[in-house]
Amino acid sequence: MNIRNIAICLIENDGKIFVGEGFDDVKNEIFYRPLGGGIEFGESARETLVREFQEEMGEEIEVDSYLTTIENFFTFNGAKGHEIVLVFSGKFKDKSVYERDNIECNEEETGFVAKWVKKSDFINSEKILYPTGITKYIEQC
Repeated sequence: MNIRNIAICLIENDGKIFVGEGFDDVKNEIFYRPLGGGIEFGESARETLVREFQEEMGEEIEVDSYLTTIENFFTFNGAKGHEIVLVFSGKFKDKSVYERDNIECNEEETGFVAKWVKKSDFINSEKILYPTGITKYIEQC
């Protein structure tokens, strides 16, 4: 196994953050994760975020501030993983995205839904936000 280097972007709107919804079949768990993806060789983390949002949902973003780096050890659908996660804040260039709910996205031939979820749902542990440890940074976006 290799360590995967990824970048994710926290986008906030009116007390909510924009996240993709996922499901772990083994844990029988719904979870959420800010959008982003793997950093390609020769690509900056900021370039990764612009590319990933364009690929996954066809939208342009403006990457703002670097927030933190999280070393993420996890298990998804029974498989162990290890990521170095660079976390940034940002915003959508198209302001109409802030008014949309349940946006269909695509990632490597797999569809998923992205949506606006209240930050308080994560802070109060009502919903699960990955990577572990990011919850304390959502108040900064």
